[in-house]
Amino acid sequence: MKKCCLLATALLVALFLPISASAEEAQTLRITLQLPLKHHLGTNLQNFKQEVEKESNGNLKVEIYPSAQLYKDKEVPEAVASGAIEMGVVSVPQFAGTIPAIDIFYVPFVFDTPEKIQKATAPGSAIRSELDAAILKTGTRVLWWQAYGSSIILTKDKPVRLPGDLKGMKIRVYGKTLGDMATTLGAAPTMLSGSQQFMAYQRGTVDAGMTGITPVKSRKLYEVMDNMTLTYNADIEFVVIINEQLWQKLSDTQKAIITKSARRVEKELREKVGQIEKADLAFVKTKMNVISLTSEERSLWRKATAPVIESYIQRTGDLGKKLIDEAAKL
Repeated sequence: MKKCCLLATALLVALFLPISASAEEAQTLRITLQLPLKHHLGTNLQNFKQEVEKESNGNLKVEIYPSAQLYKDKEVPEAVASGAIEMGVVSVPQFAGTIPAIDIFYVPFVFDTPEKIQKATAPGSAIRSELDAAILKTGTRVLWWQAYGSSIILTKDKPVRLPGDLKGMKIRVYGKTLGDMATTLGAAPTMLSGSQQFMAYQRGTVDAGMTGITPVKSRKLYEVMDNMTLTYNADIEFVVIINEQLWQKLSDTQKAIITKSARRVEKELREKVGQIEKADLAFVKTKMNVISLTSEERSLWRKATAPVIESYIQRTGDLGKKLIDEAAKL
């Protein structure tokens, strides 16, 4: 009888050992990034990698592929959702095809202060919760949001100060709502990924471009453009996503390590992005003509782009209206 009990116990242990081993199986997480590692989004990923590998004792390994080596920005959501790669960094407008309302951050001048941006993007906020849940339905899970900075306008020859100055220009945009803004101002929008900017500006494919302050330095855009106008018309956000099926296969311990590290690096970057932009702007001012708008000029931009808010609501339906209402509460 005693032998039978021992045998049964041994069989039970043997039965559950493979499950335990499988749950803690070592996992490599490859991350595709559009920007160079020296950009602050790249540094943010490296901090995540360091913490995850340390906390997991090497059970989780993180590999970063920067500068669009593997995928362009628009290809990242599908690549991660399909499992072609485990993780990716992607600008939020790339989800606009399936989640039109995600363009809320690109509606002109809705998020016009750092305080509003921080509240809107905070984990658990009404706006972010809606968008994280919508992204999850695409087969990818948001691990954290990466603060990129404020949107500005670059031009080659003609400086831009007033909304009417863009009329007749071909301008690079990175989202449907920014395209609507360009059209409203009489410009012709052209969708281009971040990695395509340098060549497009160099070749004259476009006359102007909407982008952030930090890539002007990291991508050396000051070498091919002459003027930067500090419109601050939108808040640029990126998200770090992981394949949902893979996420569900990870052990609770692995999930906890990844989540904790993601939250820490997200908070760290959000608190530093203002200082990063300030330092990069000081550098850019030595390379380009930088135009700061007066409060009166900024009011003209707000008035000229106001129709974009209504077109956004009409295009995005109930969710878009809900997000605009939540933004107003901020």
